[in-house]
This record gives sequence, structure tokens and C-alpha cells, in this order.
Amino acid sequence: MINYKNKRRPEKDMIFGIRAVIEAIQAGKEIDKILMRRDMTSELSRELFAALNGLQIPVQYVPLEKLNKMTVKNHQGAIAFISPVAYQRIEDIIPGIYEEGRMPFIVVLDGVTDVRNFGAIARTCECAGVDAIVIPTKGGASITGDAIKTSAGALLSIPVCREENLGNALKFIVSSGIKLVAASEKATKNYTEAALTEPIAIIMGAEDEGVNPDHLRLCDEMVSIPMLGSIDSLNVSVAAGVLIYEAVRQRQINA
Repeated sequence: MINYKNKRRPEKDMIFGIRAVIEAIQAGKEIDKILMRRDMTSELSRELFAALNGLQIPVQYVPLEKLNKMTVKNHQGAIAFISPVAYQRIEDIIPGIYEEGRMPFIVVLDGVTDVRNFGAIARTCECAGVDAIVIPTKGGASITGDAIKTSAGALLSIPVCREENLGNALKFIVSSGIKLVAASEKATKNYTEAALTEPIAIIMGAEDEGVNPDHLRLCDEMVSIPMLGSIDSLNVSVAAGVLIYEAVRQRQINA
């Protein structure tokens, strides 16, 4: 069985060396994340930190051994991963939807880290006409080759908004007149009882922890999917598909 979580990315998706990474940032390359050796204190590393200032690029500090395992090239303590798509901002997406006279339909992924689940959800979103997917900068799956493959290419066409502060993004969604509906096994309301015909954003949490409690408090409604067997939860991509297509069903009935 392939361990997708630890599967190495092809070197063609990486940039090696501090100077090369700085140049990529200055050139406006879409960078997914940067791995840096711990305790970097060189003048060149300070230039890299300055180049990153104000940008929503995740930086992970790792042991030198981890970097060495990723490549035999002279990485100088820094490796950047290139994103195959350009991330967007939800603040730019929602106004355009309203200007087109449509009701926004957003899906938010709060802590979904498995790239296969991410890709499967994106595929469902594209098929269902979802306007955008919102993910956090940290603590969420990235758009990798595996994610794109699982999405059947959907991640190349549907807008993905990567937000530094997911709580602030949710507050903006709510302030934009969009109903925030969370999937939660603790909810007492059946998902079919929720009104999903208005502007909505469905938020799905991690399979092990669910939606962040702070984010749940921002929601207008929480819904659950009935579990009739001995297993108490669905795979997050399956659960997302159930809720997304319930919204599609309701909207078609009320069209």
C-alpha cells in the first residue's frame, strides 16, 4: 500500500536554495510552503524572512536530516514547494458572485489534511457547481499532484481560497449574508431539515476532531447525517458529498 502522507513530491515541484527561493518569491511564483532548517541565522536567511513578510506562505522549520532526505542537491537549508494553481482570497470571490446575480455556494474545509479527501471533495464541489473552496494556510491539505489526480482535475478549475486566519474568513462570509452551516456529529438537526436554498457555506471538519469549536460558534446552524450502523462517522469526503448534493437538491426544487 502506498503511504500518500509521506510520499515525496517530484523534484520538478521544488525550488532548492535560499537565493533561489527568494528569487521565486520576488518573481511572484505561487509557493505552497517552504521547509527551512531549524536555527537558521545567516544574513541570506534574514533576506528570505524579509521577502516572506506579509505573504501567506507557510514556513515549516525542520531538522537538516529531513531536507537531506528530500534531495541530494545543495539546498542551503531551504526548499520551496511550487503550487500548481494560484490560490485566491474569499474577499475577492464573494462580491463577484453577487454581482453576477447568483447565490454564493461555498465549501470550507477546517482541518482536512488528507490530500485524497481534499481532492475527492473538490471533485464533488466542481460537479455540484460550488463557487469556491476555502482552506486554512496551516493545518490543511495542499494542492499537490495527488490531490489534483484524485479531484479528476477539478482543482485546476474551481477557485481555492487559502486563508491565513480561517476565523476571520468565516466572519467575512457571515457578514456577506451567507448562512454558515457546519457538519457535526453533535448536532441534533438532521441535514435534510436545514434550509440550504439561500446563500450558504458548508463547513466540514477533520475526521478525528471535527470543526474547530471557535469556528462552530460562528455558525448559523449545525447538522448531522444519521448513522444507522455500528460505525459512528462517514469519511469526510463522503459526508461532504451528502451535504453538498442535499443543497443541490433543494435548490433545484426551489428554482
